[in-house]
Amino acid sequence: MKTIVNGQLTLSRPLEGPLAPHITSFAQWMGEEGYSPYSLQRQVRLASDFSRWLEQNGVTLRDLSSLHPQQYLSHRACEVRIGRGDAPALRYLMAFLRRAEAIPAAEEPAAATTPVDCCVEEFERYLREERALANATIVNYLPFVRELLTQRFGASEVQLSKLRASDVVSFVQRRVHQLHLKRAKLMATALRSFLQYARYRGDLTLDLAAAIPPVANWSMTSIPRAIADDQVYALLASVDRSTAMGRRDYAILLLLARLGLRSSEVAFLELDDIDWTKGSLSVCAKGGRRVTLPLPADVGEAIVAYLQQGRPHSRSRRLFLRHKAPVRGFLSQCAVGSVVHHAIERAGVQAPTHGTHQFRHALATGMLRGGASLIEIGELLGHRSPETTKIYTKVDVQALRALALPWPGGGE
Repeated sequence: MKTIVNGQLTLSRPLEGPLAPHITSFAQWMGEEGYSPYSLQRQVRLASDFSRWLEQNGVTLRDLSSLHPQQYLSHRACEVRIGRGDAPALRYLMAFLRRAEAIPAAEEPAAATTPVDCCVEEFERYLREERALANATIVNYLPFVRELLTQRFGASEVQLSKLRASDVVSFVQRRVHQLHLKRAKLMATALRSFLQYARYRGDLTLDLAAAIPPVANWSMTSIPRAIADDQVYALLASVDRSTAMGRRDYAILLLLARLGLRSSEVAFLELDDIDWTKGSLSVCAKGGRRVTLPLPADVGEAIVAYLQQGRPHSRSRRLFLRHKAPVRGFLSQCAVGSVVHHAIERAGVQAPTHGTHQFRHALATGMLRGGASLIEIGELLGHRSPETTKIYTKVDVQALRALALPWPGGGE
């Protein structure tokens, strides 16, 4: 006996088991997420088989947990070859059931098990709730703090009052030689923040943050690596704008090249961030600041082309979406970096890097050579400090050469 699901999918057997009442709505949800008919049919069939297995093993919806999909796949592997997408498909099914409140919410992660974990979690809560630091900053700080505490206390109780300057200095001196300069500076900043926090709590009476050795650093030691204008033109010309994905990638590359946006600013753009009447674009810059920028005509045209002929149907308010199911907004700035990386490889352009920041450097360099002031460049790039913009003075070699004094005695 065949069963029709969602008016278009045909199963060879009737729906059975505790999931049977939810499989039709699951199929509808998968269709809204942008899955192809083939993938939808395959995943619905897997959900039906999983439901039948649950019934055979006496598992009700109330008893269903994240362990059961793993157990089912182990059982299924004895009968058929497991597909690469089977495990993700069951995870999507479980997510759907939780969203529909058909099964209990996912189990809470295990609480901290060691004294070091507890101390690090308290510091994380302080950074997040009282200091309101960005999640990326917190994620970068915590590993260094955990290493320091583990080296000093191991699995024993963490008594910050017993922390000494020698403990901190020896840890920094050992680790600094294993890290890149930027990571070493980040480590020093993270440890100073933690030690100031410990003193704020009253666990420390001495200012151990002052004992952290400074990491040697010279301002503006490197020249920003900017992609050349002809490479940008070649890159944009190589994009196939006859496809939906090509129209999306072209708009992303134009935003990077014409406005010098950071990859995170592009990834997290919302539809409501564009004011078409005023011809402006609002981006969330570093530190959560909102920055309003003029929207160039060619960038606006590229975005309109993507919205009208490329953007998948979705309830998401993100401007740029994935083109593979599940269709949703980019989860991080890494997606924008991936677009740039693949575009450079596809075009065969010998760019300085495969990253996104080279467009930002190119824009600033071009503005400087065109006569723009550092203040104007800093405003466009969203720099909070003029010191950040000063590095671009190093790229104007012709201007610097005019200031150079002649070598005594001449010479060829």
